[in-house]
Amino acid sequence: MLPLKRVAALHDISGFGKCSLTVALPVLSAAGIETCPVPTAVLSTHTGEFTGFTYRDLTTDLPAYIHHWQTLGLHFDAIYSGFLGSKQQIAILKDFCKKFREENTLVFVDPVMGDNGKLYSVYTPEICAEMKQLAAEADILVPNMTEAAFLLDIPYQPGPYSKDYIQYILTRLLDLGAKTAVLTGVWLEEKHLGAAAMSREEDKTSYAFSPKVSGMFHGTGDVFSSLLLAAILNDCTLEESIHIAVDLTYDAIVITKEIGTAPREGVAFERILPCLINRLHLK
Repeated sequence: MLPLKRVAALHDISGFGKCSLTVALPVLSAAGIETCPVPTAVLSTHTGEFTGFTYRDLTTDLPAYIHHWQTLGLHFDAIYSGFLGSKQQIAILKDFCKKFREENTLVFVDPVMGDNGKLYSVYTPEICAEMKQLAAEADILVPNMTEAAFLLDIPYQPGPYSKDYIQYILTRLLDLGAKTAVLTGVWLEEKHLGAAAMSREEDKTSYAFSPKVSGMFHGTGDVFSSLLLAAILNDCTLEESIHIAVDLTYDAIVITKEIGTAPREGVAFERILPCLINRLHLK
């Protein structure tokens, strides 16, 4: 039997409201992947639709934390980055990649910067410029349509999109230096929403769609990215992986609506973990 694959996950952690590490850890673990967290911040809740939350920035803790890992000689099959709240944290992640990236280490970058055409409040033009440099390090870059627009310095388009426009965005993302780009929040017509992907190795654009569900659901980007990485590390093709991620993210949203969970609490991804295991043929 082969040993477990191992991921270093650089994300924040919110005590309530499922997102970031509280999504990545269980999803990747269910997929048979050892997941080692590098917490960039600790919050009492996520920042969407909650007020009065506590926030502890862990930037100053990270160098010693990472140095200790170096002394242990740790090896990772993937480095997975999510929310990074400052220029310093992006620089720390780039340095982490230099220290721990080996020939077969996958660098998976979810450039969590904004949504619905707007940047999150902590993001500045300087941080966006740093994020572009990080995108160049990525083996797989997974922005939504808002983040892609800011990475490429183009106006945000709310959609619907043409396939030519999606191919243009994906090509530009690859021009930043990423080896593979996966674009989320893609919709070509009103009833369906999904993702599109393109890699340097294949001269084609792959799409995956699910029925569009009305409403705003927090944490779905983290669910999608974690599912995508879980599938890729279980040797699924890029096209298979985006289908798994789109299908199961949709299922989690539907379950969330059915059980009546408030959208700000995050989606009920726990209920789809058995389906993930079945899709990956894990035992």
